[in-house]
Amino acid sequence: MSDTIFALATAPGRSAVAVVRVSGPGSGKVVEAITGKKLKARKASLRTLCDVAGGVIDEALVLWFEGPASYTGEDAAEFHIHGGPAVIESLTDALLALGLRPADPGEFTRRAFERGKLDLAQAEGVADLIDAQTKAQAKQALAQLGGALSERHEAWRSRLIEALALLEANVDFPDEDLPSDLADKASPPLKALIADLDAAVLEGDRGRLVREGFRIALIGAPNAGKSSLLNALAGRDAAIVTDIAGTTRDVVEVPMDIAGYRALLADTAGIRASDDPIEQEGVRRARAWAEDADLRLWVIDGSASGEAWREAMDLTKPTDIPILAKADLPIGADGEAAAGALPVSAATGEGMLALREAIEGKIIAALAGSEFPAVTRARHAALLKDALSHLTRALVALRQSPELAAEDVRLAARALGRVTGRIDPEDVLDQVFAKFCIGK
Repeated sequence: MSDTIFALATAPGRSAVAVVRVSGPGSGKVVEAITGKKLKARKASLRTLCDVAGGVIDEALVLWFEGPASYTGEDAAEFHIHGGPAVIESLTDALLALGLRPADPGEFTRRAFERGKLDLAQAEGVADLIDAQTKAQAKQALAQLGGALSERHEAWRSRLIEALALLEANVDFPDEDLPSDLADKASPPLKALIADLDAAVLEGDRGRLVREGFRIALIGAPNAGKSSLLNALAGRDAAIVTDIAGTTRDVVEVPMDIAGYRALLADTAGIRASDDPIEQEGVRRARAWAEDADLRLWVIDGSASGEAWREAMDLTKPTDIPILAKADLPIGADGEAAAGALPVSAATGEGMLALREAIEGKIIAALAGSEFPAVTRARHAALLKDALSHLTRALVALRQSPELAAEDVRLAARALGRVTGRIDPEDVLDQVFAKFCIGK
């Protein structure tokens, strides 16, 4: 990474101010060429910007950062210009004329990672903070950027290395005057680590769901009132509502902020047998979405009779919320049979507050926690499971084959090291940083 790069760091389009970032060994010369002066590091300076031909581009604030005291760890600069498209284009042309290259997605943060300013988990925290839409997402991303996730994994890795030292001493120096029970001494810390990692894997969905969103599916028979409830919860007409059973054929998803957490509420096709191939596909999609959801709202038409509501029973779980919809209408046989369901009316608002509170309670119970989650991405979960598998195998091999146990402990430590990027192949880095936005 010896070339000098640049990118627009603010959103494209018309704005009051736009920020163009520059990073690389040629940053200092670029600042001098465009401003005509050498600037003091880490001090905002008002300067007239000119292109290589001397034409005025803009009057702007310029910040100069001398490496390694910069975000990327190398010489860098920021140009805070007026946000008109013409001004941005003129500065872009000037930078290209000076030999700079447009940055790839995430290249600024990747350079920070390559120079030790951030580890890989912290770099992922940067991306998550940019994408955060709720307070919980921002809080989690800030903690990850601050090193909370890295500290958990590095603490486990340090304990693994201590256990590995005992095993390797037993294997490499069998003739030395060492205690005969070195391998046995590695057993208690390995068992403790296995328990810690097992617990982390079990609660691994918490961090991922904060980041990706808690999925809630509205399920039930056709015309049970699911679409009306979706609109009432969302506060807008997101789904079409008619008296015709089977109006909803596809999954209608609505992102929401519930109790500070991101949630994705989905209206699905009514569950019933049908000869219509389009409706069959809608039911298939409804079942697939509901099975993968973190919570299902089981909507039962309280005014109906005929037990059509039982068609969705196989999708429900004990932790789901059964809802007796259309509570403003006279109760029917289905309503009488669905004892314990929460009575709700989207038309009058009856029960809506209780429903919202019930949903909030489910989300808070699932996602809130005193300790920072050990997993915020699928990559972390896979590496934790890999480490746990190696440690379980090492514990079995400890007495009969200490050398094989040592190798498994070493592989477990490598898996945990990959979370922070201490040990990571190039293709994993490419996948992580390719998902960043340009300019970061």
